[in-house]
Amino acid sequence: MSRIANAPIELPKGVEFNHADGVVKVKGTKGQLEMEMHPTVTLDVEDGVVRVAPNESGTMAMAGTMRALIANMVHGVTEGFEKKLELVGVGYRAQVQGKKLNLQLGFSHPVEFEVPQGVDIETPSQTEIVVKGSSKQLVGQVAAEIRGYRPPEPYKGKGVRYADERVVMKEAKKA
Repeated sequence: MSRIANAPIELPKGVEFNHADGVVKVKGTKGQLEMEMHPTVTLDVEDGVVRVAPNESGTMAMAGTMRALIANMVHGVTEGFEKKLELVGVGYRAQVQGKKLNLQLGFSHPVEFEVPQGVDIETPSQTEIVVKGSSKQLVGQVAAEIRGYRPPEPYKGKGVRYADERVVMKEAKKA
């Protein structure tokens, strides 16, 4: 059984933490996040340390989940999260123009991706995309949506892939 809920969450300097009416708000240098607490979990904040525990009707599993989500919120507003994507394929390019990401992925038309609020997208080169933000869930969702336009295919490896993703290649059909 996991004991993740027993681990305290240290609040770094410059982080404001508030919880009232079942809503947790965390504010830091990279932004502000809020989340609804599960009703079977209680929070205790003292001296810059947050402790999560289940109440009498709760479970340790839910307390561990809420502790992990709060820890991700604290990490997000202090350091932020980022996902890197790579474009592999002849003529595959990405370019940021304002709040839109223009992708050329081998289709007959360019793909325009509207960048949601709370996320920054950079293109250090034409074949690299960096998604940054304070919400781990939002950064992961945006990266998955971009990858979903052209996931890596298993024969040539062409497509949009995560920077640390390993694509297992299949052998071509033999005559």
